[in-house]
Amino acid sequence: MASSTTGTPALVIPEVPDRARMRRETGARLRSAMAAQGIDALVLLNNSNVVYATGANWPLGDAGLSHVERPVAVVVAGDPWPHLFLPFREGTSAETDLPADHLHGPVYLEFDEGVTEFAKVLADLIPSGSAVAVDECTGAMLRARSDLFPGAAPTDAALVVGPAKLIKTPDEIACIRTAARITDQAMVDVQAALAPGRRQIDLSARFVRRAFELGATATMLDAIWQVMPDTKAEGVWTTHGDLALPLLTTERELAAGDVLWTDVSITYGGYCSDFGRTWTVGAEPNARQHKQFERWHEILTAVLEVTRAGASAADLARAATAANDGVKPWLPHFYLGHGIGVSAAETPMIGTDLGAEFDENFIFEPNMVLVLEPVVWEDGTGGYRSEEIIVITEEGSIALTDYPYAPYGH
Repeated sequence: MASSTTGTPALVIPEVPDRARMRRETGARLRSAMAAQGIDALVLLNNSNVVYATGANWPLGDAGLSHVERPVAVVVAGDPWPHLFLPFREGTSAETDLPADHLHGPVYLEFDEGVTEFAKVLADLIPSGSAVAVDECTGAMLRARSDLFPGAAPTDAALVVGPAKLIKTPDEIACIRTAARITDQAMVDVQAALAPGRRQIDLSARFVRRAFELGATATMLDAIWQVMPDTKAEGVWTTHGDLALPLLTTERELAAGDVLWTDVSITYGGYCSDFGRTWTVGAEPNARQHKQFERWHEILTAVLEVTRAGASAADLARAATAANDGVKPWLPHFYLGHGIGVSAAETPMIGTDLGAEFDENFIFEPNMVLVLEPVVWEDGTGGYRSEEIIVITEEGSIALTDYPYAPYGH
């Protein structure tokens, strides 16, 4: 629990999230963001945005980006309930408390005929002359834009949904923490099975089975068990000349001495975990590798010392760089840290090509949730990378992850 010196109530994370309360509170945040942007209606196709807007979740990962029966949400100002268009398949259901008249069957927005039918539905749901924002448009939607959105061209829904998602409610944080606990428990079994001759896909199978047994709703990415090269020069070629990450999991058999960078994510109640640790296969880390971990831990400690409400993303990046002798301790195509919620990686992204101005101007507020993932590299060691999920508070942060660093440290 974190106390407050500025009148902000101390954060109390419920052991079991109240999903009805969570939907009410996130719905209020979303409609407040709509009002701030002058938006009367949202049309949402992005899977994570649909989850956030409706409170529903279902057993799929990013199929919402590619499947012809993608979930779709329509949010109209003044209506406390969003409309949800969901593919209903035998044996599959969405967990939702939406009224029956706000639940609809599938729409087929990849096809001209489907968009024509959807336009008729929108005409009934959205008053004429409304300012509409949409997060994605299929080709068929673009071809029928004037029929689908007969008024002014729709604006970008990211300007509404992004700000709404930044600050998490206690129930959202409880979902993230539960997702992290499920992931941690599943990874205990995976790490115990780590041995020379074990295939990467065997680790994936063990993880997915155990995670779903423990209550996971979906896997958010193909599990990564990346065998790191001994030197950067021996690694996969990249445009920036640095390490490649992530590389897809294959049937490759692990060998004694392999250094694995792991990265997995599942959802619980629509909210994500993000797990990363560095493991060695069939051997204890040597002295140089232990030093790598010690440097990584020094960087993490330095970042946590400056992390609190009122700090900027640039403050965290500067602390990390200073603790690493002036060298940025993260991969050039990634970040020092990122937000997390209904997506495994949300705004803010710290230390990216968004630039220094973005980092200086992004100020953390209480109940923002952040994943920190410094990287330390030295040729000949396989490097070290781990991830930590924290909640920003007035006085510092609260850790949502506590998985051990074995075999490197405690």
